[in-house]
Amino acid sequence: MIGNSGARRRTLLAAAAGLAVAPFAAGPAFAAVPKVYLDPGHGGTDPGAVANGLQEKTLTLNMALQTRDILKASWNVDVRLSRTTDVTRSLAYRTDDANAWGATIFVSIHINAGGGSGFESYRYPGVGSTTVRLQNLVHTNVLSGMRSIASVTDRGQKSADLHVLRESNMPAVLTENLFIDTVANANLLKRADFITATARGHARGIAAFLGI
Repeated sequence: MIGNSGARRRTLLAAAAGLAVAPFAAGPAFAAVPKVYLDPGHGGTDPGAVANGLQEKTLTLNMALQTRDILKASWNVDVRLSRTTDVTRSLAYRTDDANAWGATIFVSIHINAGGGSGFESYRYPGVGSTTVRLQNLVHTNVLSGMRSIASVTDRGQKSADLHVLRESNMPAVLTENLFIDTVANANLLKRADFITATARGHARGIAAFLGI
C-alpha cells in the first residue's frame, strides 16, 4: 500500500524528464551492466496493510527476493534491494540509496488495500517516454504472470505524486499487487505459485525494458 512524504518536487525531475526523451533501447546501449533497484514496500515497524492473516511487508519482500533471483539467474544484471530482511526503511533511505548506487531503474513493490480488486501500477505525473515505457512493460508482464494462475482485474496504469517515484533520479514505477483486504485477492496472495508468477512478471517486464 503506497505512502507519501509530502509534495516537494526536486529540480532533478526536470533532468529526468530530459533524459526520458531518448528511450532506453537494447542492452548494448548501456555503458555497463544494468542496475536494477527493487524496493519491497514497508518492513520492520511498518507492516503496511494487514488483513486476512497477511501482512503487506512480508508479501512484498517475498516478491522482491524472487524477482531478484529470477533476474540474476536469467540475465546479466546487477540487482540491489532496499531491504532483504524485515527491517524498517524510511522513504528517504530507499530513494537516497538507489540514487547513490546509480540505479538504472527503480521498481517499488506493494500490496493494495481499500476493498478493491486487481492489479495497478504507478508512475510520477508528467514523466517522459522512458518511464512510460518502463511502466507499460512491467504492467503488461506482471498482469500476464498473474493471469497465468487466475483471472485478475486490470485496474490500469496510473500516475501519482509518491515519494519513491518523485525522488528517484532514474525511471521509476510502483506496482500494487492485488488487495490484501479482499478475500478473493488474499486467497491468491496466499498461494506460492501466484507469488512466483507475479515475481516472474516483474522480472520479465524489467528485462524487456532493459533489452536484455
